[in-house]
Amino acid sequence: MRIRSLGVIDDAVVELSPGFTAVTGETGAGKTMVVTSLGLLLGGRADAALVRIGAEKAVVEGRITVSAGDSVLVRAEEAGAELDDGALLISRTVSAEGRSRAHLGGRSVPVGVLAELADELVAVHGQTDQQGLLKLNRQRQALDRYAGDAVAVPLAKYTEAYRRLRSVSVELDEIVTRARERAQEADMLRYGLDEIAGVEPRAGEDVELAEEAERLGHAEALSSAATAAHAAVAGNPEDPEGIDAATLVAGAQRALEAVRSYDPALAALADRIGEIGILLGDVAGELAGYADDLDADPLRLSAVEERRAALTALTRKYGEDVAAVLTWAEQSAARLTELDGDDERIDELTAERDALRAELGGLAQALSDARTEAAERFAAAVTAELASLAMPHARVSFAIRQTEDPDGVEVGGRAVAYGPSGVDEVELLLAPHPGAPPRPIAKGASGGELSRVMLAVEVVFAGTDPVPTYLFDEVDAGVGGKAAVEIGRRLARLAKTAQVVVVTHLPQVAAFADRQLLVEKTNDGSVTRSGVKVLEGEERVRELSRMLAGQEDSETARAHAEELLATARADA
Repeated sequence: MRIRSLGVIDDAVVELSPGFTAVTGETGAGKTMVVTSLGLLLGGRADAALVRIGAEKAVVEGRITVSAGDSVLVRAEEAGAELDDGALLISRTVSAEGRSRAHLGGRSVPVGVLAELADELVAVHGQTDQQGLLKLNRQRQALDRYAGDAVAVPLAKYTEAYRRLRSVSVELDEIVTRARERAQEADMLRYGLDEIAGVEPRAGEDVELAEEAERLGHAEALSSAATAAHAAVAGNPEDPEGIDAATLVAGAQRALEAVRSYDPALAALADRIGEIGILLGDVAGELAGYADDLDADPLRLSAVEERRAALTALTRKYGEDVAAVLTWAEQSAARLTELDGDDERIDELTAERDALRAELGGLAQALSDARTEAAERFAAAVTAELASLAMPHARVSFAIRQTEDPDGVEVGGRAVAYGPSGVDEVELLLAPHPGAPPRPIAKGASGGELSRVMLAVEVVFAGTDPVPTYLFDEVDAGVGGKAAVEIGRRLARLAKTAQVVVVTHLPQVAAFADRQLLVEKTNDGSVTRSGVKVLEGEERVRELSRMLAGQEDSETARAHAEELLATARADA
């Protein structure tokens, strides 16, 4: 991590060992800023008071190694992050006004995204930041991991049954919910189909009736026009002296017929006039027939308009014309057949849901029994660890309980609430001394005791927790002597399977670290880039001597420091 303008730190780089890193230094030197910096990188609350006086902003940048397929990498890539040589770069900026910005893999992201990654990256244990194991779901996960296959096997079966039940229940709820909607839809379709069937429209009928209504509505004008046209073409019997087109054309043809033999061109014209005469005769006959057939019956007109009104009522609801209405009727009949098939599916899903609920109840009981057995062993192991961590009379236990729920699954003759991990609520309890009632660890332990309980738990199932990094802040509070050595030894043991970072005042703890970082201020009270350094050889002995006796050059302290280092190396 690189830390700039944060608290007393001006500009410093903190290089953490893959194993056990101890951060030491004088009180007030800024060791806790390491914890604060990591908290900011993992989405912690930003506070303008963290910004170094006189600076415009504080910046923390971190480089985290992730593996392909890791859930953290998957979530980061979903946020648009990119890797840098196999590492994920995270940065957090806090302005002097309190505004905060976060970047992940080169992309600006909401601070909440960093918080999402926190639980998968680091477990923080400190005096004021007892997250992780304080969460009930994390306590259940810790118990399940410790139990191994005894819980994992029934949990896998339970989870599979739970998923099937959820899937069936969702489908059933959708169908039942839709059944009401679909029943309403079916009723509407039946009403529409009945209405159309009552009218019995024919394809194209609306067009035919429109034309007929037009004719019937103008029958008198059409008859008069047809009669006048017939008279003009073929003559009027009431006016024998009148001149008509057919008579004139016939006279013209006769005139040309008399001389057609003299000129072929004139003969052709005579033929064409003859064709005109034939056409006029046909037109005259049709005009006469049209006038004779024209129906001016007002009753027929009324019937046509009534039929058109019935068709219009259909087209207003079901289509723009009769053809569209008939298409709607055909499609609706098919849809109605489909809607009437839901009842059988509902019966099938209901039976499957009931069977799955019964199966889930049995699996939940088996899972609860396995957890209860594992909880006794786990609590005994943690209690044994506490005996070596200056808590010889403390006792740890688990409360495993269920919540009654009338809509839950039946377990042990009771209907209880259930979820994807079973029906159990698992809570870690602590009785810090004989006669004290077991209480939730968040309420039953002081800050130092709580840190040691968490350390004991982490050691018990070291290697099974998916969190790759543990940060302990003042885990050794109120401890000294042999207990402090045991804390160091157990932190070193935990570091064999995870990265462990400890901020400590105890030389007995620091001696077991793979790397020791010293945080020291300059004369002006700030921590610069050179103020966080890796201690090797003689420098480490001097710092351990200071931590032991307050004197770097005390021969007795130096001998004790060298003895501590030798003890730690022998345990490695």
